[in-house]
Amino acid sequence: MASPSIGLATSPSFRRRLTLILGILAAVGPFSIDMYLPAFPLLAQSLGTSVAAVQLTLATYLAGLAVGQIVYGPLADRLGRRLPLLVGLAVYIVASFACAAATSLEVLAAARFVQALGASAGMVISRAVVRDHFDERESAGIYSSLMLVMGAAPILAPLIGGQLAPFAGWRSLFFALAAIGAAMFAMVYAALPESLSAEARSRSGALQTVRAMGGIVRNVRFLRFTLAGGAIQAAMFAYISGSPFVFIEIFGVDPKHYGLLFGANAVGLIAASQLNRWLIPRIGTLRALRGGIVVATGAFAGVFAASGPGASLAVVAPLIFVGIASVGLVLPNATASAMAPFGKDAGLASAVLGTLQTACGALAAVAVSLLSNGTAGPMAIVMLASAGVALAAVLPVAASREPVTA
Repeated sequence: MASPSIGLATSPSFRRRLTLILGILAAVGPFSIDMYLPAFPLLAQSLGTSVAAVQLTLATYLAGLAVGQIVYGPLADRLGRRLPLLVGLAVYIVASFACAAATSLEVLAAARFVQALGASAGMVISRAVVRDHFDERESAGIYSSLMLVMGAAPILAPLIGGQLAPFAGWRSLFFALAAIGAAMFAMVYAALPESLSAEARSRSGALQTVRAMGGIVRNVRFLRFTLAGGAIQAAMFAYISGSPFVFIEIFGVDPKHYGLLFGANAVGLIAASQLNRWLIPRIGTLRALRGGIVVATGAFAGVFAASGPGASLAVVAPLIFVGIASVGLVLPNATASAMAPFGKDAGLASAVLGTLQTACGALAAVAVSLLSNGTAGPMAIVMLASAGVALAAVLPVAASREPVTA
């Protein structure tokens, strides 16, 4: 039996409200990353460390997102969507206060890990709720709409962080995130209906859940689309991790203006995600996905070629803009295609997808930090390599011939 809210999915007003709520929930993870990027130099100075070391707190945050999603996915299939989501948001609020109180880089990294455990609930459960309501083609359009809402995060977050941190200190950023978490908790409690009925919930034990995960991972189509999305997400996180150093330290961009550059790239991502909604009925999800990856690969190859000695912001910035914008074509289609075969196990599939993709992002952030050599080269190399992996993942996939079940 379907959840009572399922029938509302055809209502335009319900779609708009659902898209807004899920977009905000899915954006909490990226927002919590982007808001403190302009404060990297200030944070390093305050804690007596280097910007490269501060980049590792981003890696611990991404690791928390990966671990959290694999936990919340099965819980959301077993307990419904609302309760695990509310618990996750409560963890996020408490951990945000712990981040604000951190007195060393190690404590901050640990608190960021726990904060990510809470934020991951919104990311994994928002995808599952979309799958509760919509089929593959509709889901791709909804994911594109979510990116319109999510796209506000990388525009607003660094702008807020760039203005707030110099004025009130870097700790104020985490107090602000705690307040945002509290607002989201109230929003979910009051306005997000349960989308998984009691009859449709999983009764699987731990062993059955592990076996179900094995079945998902053995699904070749799922793996390819998940890897494509994860690799292009890794390119984006290589940019997120490396851009504060590249723009602020190498190119001399004022931290207050860094948010403008970061936001401009987010505008490109939003525009591409909305172009994707127009493309899907005309060329299909697979062609749009491949086209986005090809464009991203070309743009990141240009960044790599232009990142040597004498690198120019006027050359590098537009190429990064094109590459990051292409993510708006790749992620919605990769996510919808990977999630398509899974109905009642949507939460578990979303957890596996999110964990694998976030792990790719964490590896990219660590790679940029470890390869740091005082140039834009490490960021450019990781971005290009990630896009190449994404391209290799989708090239063998046939548009309609490959089976969608394990």
